[in-house]
Amino acid sequence: MNSGVVPISDWQLALSALLLLMAGGVSAALRLGLLRSLVWGAVRTFVQLTLIGYALTYIFALNNVWLILVIVILMTWVASRASTKRSGIGSAYPRALAFLALFASTFLVGVIVVGLIIGPDPWYSARVAVPIFGMILGNSMNGIALSLERLYSTARAHAGEVEQLLAFGAKPWEAVRRHVKEAIRAGMTPTINSLMVVGLVSLPGMMTGQILGGADPHQAVRYQIVVMFMIAAAVAIGCLLMVGLSYRRLFNDEDALIPELQRSRGE
Repeated sequence: MNSGVVPISDWQLALSALLLLMAGGVSAALRLGLLRSLVWGAVRTFVQLTLIGYALTYIFALNNVWLILVIVILMTWVASRASTKRSGIGSAYPRALAFLALFASTFLVGVIVVGLIIGPDPWYSARVAVPIFGMILGNSMNGIALSLERLYSTARAHAGEVEQLLAFGAKPWEAVRRHVKEAIRAGMTPTINSLMVVGLVSLPGMMTGQILGGADPHQAVRYQIVVMFMIAAAVAIGCLLMVGLSYRRLFNDEDALIPELQRSRGE
């Protein structure tokens, strides 16, 4: 049966690696020192995606709801590690909080999209659930990382103002409320920007993949609209939960700023 997919042979896949020579040439010409990282990133991309291709074939064939749940938990764990690592904040923001925020937002939005909006048969269809949950996690991870970094950096930059508010009797929440709002705004801004330009500047990945796979463009557009809306919801919920759970970590048990922020202020 012709599904409309244009297959890519082994030699065509190998030929695509020549595109990396352009990026490598820029790094070498300007002595950016990125050539080793570029090669390692390319190798990891090939290995990781090849392995996930085999894994998804097995997962789709089993189509077991408990296996899907385990996969979502594992993906959430990896995403929580990546989001806290990328934020550069360290132990002040434990990965457990990131895991909780990511899992809650992903599970809530994912169940609504898969179970109510798309409605596959069965409702937990791995072919639908795994990609949907993966897209939610990837975008929520980026939003949470941005929110964490902004919360920490603004609190550090305005440490004197925060301590002054505390000295006048403000509660920790009152002292950093403005910075909490700014952190959530920072995490949501890239998603909002994507909503503004989608279809004008670029065709999103899911829509492009469906069209290349032979799907009707109108149906591909409908799926992409659902995806954009679900990402916006998940990112907003994830950032809200993460910042809401984390802001208290800016303070010690005596409601004073942690020493790390005090040292940063004095530098």
